[in-house]
Amino acid sequence: MLPCPRSGAELFTTDDRLKLLSFTGSPEVGWALKARAGKKPVVLELGGNAAVIVEPDADLDDCVERILFGAFYQSGQSCIGVQRILIHDAIYDALRERLVGATAALVMGDPKEESTFIGPMISEQEAVRLDAWIQSALGAGGTLLCGGRREGAMLEATLLENVPDEAAVVCQEAFGPVAVLSRYSDFDAALAAVNDSVFGLQAGVFTRDLYKAQKAWDVLEVGGVVIGDVPSWRVDHMPYGGVKDSGIGREGIRFAIEDMTEVRLMVVRTPRS
Repeated sequence: MLPCPRSGAELFTTDDRLKLLSFTGSPEVGWALKARAGKKPVVLELGGNAAVIVEPDADLDDCVERILFGAFYQSGQSCIGVQRILIHDAIYDALRERLVGATAALVMGDPKEESTFIGPMISEQEAVRLDAWIQSALGAGGTLLCGGRREGAMLEATLLENVPDEAAVVCQEAFGPVAVLSRYSDFDAALAAVNDSVFGLQAGVFTRDLYKAQKAWDVLEVGGVVIGDVPSWRVDHMPYGGVKDSGIGREGIRFAIEDMTEVRLMVVRTPRS
């Protein structure tokens, strides 16, 4: 462990004595470091705006519990936090009502209190930035379903709908306690909507249909597809990482070791006697 200021990253990136660069952070910084890394291998785990698709055959109570966790754990400050919630027309109104009720009931306050679910964001500057994104989405025609109140670095758990796809809170990484609901009627269109992103870290699909689960796996441009749960689910030994602006390479014990291993070959020939 070597704590250092940000200026130290330049030395770590360019010094040939360090044989691999592994970086977790924003896409802007990650790709800039890669451009300066020269010949050394690079592993990047960058941002996301993870989506979850909810099909009509899903258990709505289970969906509410898991989506609530996926969108708002760590006050939404997770690169695989649920940011986009795509709900089939047949269940949209029912699931929206349950999600809004459950989200509005989340307690915002002191993280040291056991009842608190939503704590402060990493800084007041970040809370101001995300609050501005929410206000911009509302100004562009979006609807506030619940939340939206900011107090310093605290931002309420917030749900929006009818937000244009080009709004920052949809197409960029929110990294905070906000998620956007949208409806769909065709599963293929929902898959295309998930792929309509510069990011591709993980995606979740709530369905009991094996064929749709397989199609999601085939079509979605992400590093991981989670069936029956939110994209926010992961364990340390799985291959974790993304495509597109979400990065290159994989974390996870075995996979990180493989990324950090240089394969060598030795051949021994026995001459004829």
